[in-house]
Amino acid sequence: MIHSQKLVHLDYETAITALKQSDSVLATIINQIGDCTLAHEQQTGDLLSSLCKAIIYQQLSVRAASIIHQRFLELYSELSADSILETSDETLRKAGISRPKIAYLKGLAQKILDGLPTLNDLETMDDESIIQTLTQVKGIGRWTAEMVLIFRLHRWDVLPADDLGIRAAIYKAYSLPDLPDKTTVNQLGQVWQPYRTIASWYLWQSLKPKV
Repeated sequence: MIHSQKLVHLDYETAITALKQSDSVLATIINQIGDCTLAHEQQTGDLLSSLCKAIIYQQLSVRAASIIHQRFLELYSELSADSILETSDETLRKAGISRPKIAYLKGLAQKILDGLPTLNDLETMDDESIIQTLTQVKGIGRWTAEMVLIFRLHRWDVLPADDLGIRAAIYKAYSLPDLPDKTTVNQLGQVWQPYRTIASWYLWQSLKPKV
């Protein structure tokens, strides 16, 4: 375990060095934020639990989503596709889940039973193939699939170009006249390859209030 932690640390050091050399603006952000702690934010659990959380968190504040997600988990002694399908819509509504998201959660559960690839299956696939696979599930868009890539599958070269936080951070850091669109974000992020996930993490951190 100690050995693997050292490797993660060294990998982050390699990524950070490369990012600093490729982009002076990002280098300033990195110097202000300090060490990358993305490894501490990684999720655990199977694909069902990861996607359920991602669906519940869509378009909600972190605080509100966290409360609703906790209520959702408390409904089950063991979360499974079968248990979700057996839960009444009314029970899920009482937990704070909207009707569209209830449909998404139950659709996801059915997809799992129908043979949606497991995390082990996804591990063997490239990022874009994973996105195409996951977005076949109603309620799972590209952004949600990218969050799974970053926080569950630990992929290092993901840039969520549609993410409002990423766009806002770039707008602020690079003194742009307008909020950048997806094309602009992707163009700017080309120099961050193959560490765009790490760059994204630092951009998100740059928006947090300084303590």
